[in-house]
Amino acid sequence: MTSPEAARPVARRTSPGARAVVAALAIDIAFVIAFAAIGRASHDSDVWAGLWQTAWPFLAALGAGWIVTLAWRAPSAPLRTGLGVWAVTVAGGMLLRATSGQGTALPFIVVATLTLLLALVGWRVVAAIVRRVRR
Repeated sequence: MTSPEAARPVARRTSPGARAVVAALAIDIAFVIAFAAIGRASHDSDVWAGLWQTAWPFLAALGAGWIVTLAWRAPSAPLRTGLGVWAVTVAGGMLLRATSGQGTALPFIVVATLTLLLALVGWRVVAAIVRRVRR
């Protein structure tokens, strides 16, 4: 005789497809570049001329965040991936800015921290809500 638990289907964890991983990474990169572009534009700077200089520390840290969190295993998970990627991106980006002679004034740190939290975790929260609603 089988138990009721044995009769229930077991939820299998499936790994995300390559398309989902690439899409998540592309979204993260787009948000980091948008953050840098908006920041440059808000200070009346030439957005395109200095975009790489502003973005590269955060893009490098984003890459480190993906590696540290093993983000490809659950690329759209808000807590498991999003918070870790965000924390490494902000901390690493600020460290790289400081070591490369770029500014890290407290107001910039606060704005970057909040903006990147909203971007890197926020899209994952929206994706999780959409997935939940579709079920």
